[in-house]
Amino acid sequence: MAKNYSSVILFIIISLCLAACSQTEVFEKNKSIPKHQWHYDLKPSFDFTIKDTTALYNLYIVLRHTDAYRYNNIWLNYYFQSPGDTLRKESREFQLATNDKGWLGTGMDDIYEHRIKLTPYADKVKRTGTYKFILENIMREDPLKEVLNVGIRIEKQ
Repeated sequence: MAKNYSSVILFIIISLCLAACSQTEVFEKNKSIPKHQWHYDLKPSFDFTIKDTTALYNLYIVLRHTDAYRYNNIWLNYYFQSPGDTLRKESREFQLATNDKGWLGTGMDDIYEHRIKLTPYADKVKRTGTYKFILENIMREDPLKEVLNVGIRIEKQ
């Protein structure tokens, strides 16, 4: 009996050590959209610090909306600034639903969350320091209704 007990404890310790070694470092920040109506002039901004330039990072846009959101997509401008660099802008459409599958994000009740990967591959960061990221709604509807919050997520591989 004592031998089995020791084996179980050893298994738990090894499992915890392996789990601790494989954890991904993450930064995630979301900002609420007042009254669930994203006006053109609301441009949520996110600052985050990178200290490890040897690692690879994945960057995601996080979007939460209700089931009453009227579109299968969203058009956004996103701005990205590296330390000591100028602010760069990119416009892009993000698919949120299809006619066949419905909402592509994960849902609970009538709320859906999308984590949309911006980079098709992991990017290596070239500088340590504070990075800036800004999101801007550029859909035709102003305000864009039923958007609960938006944010970013950075995962270190």
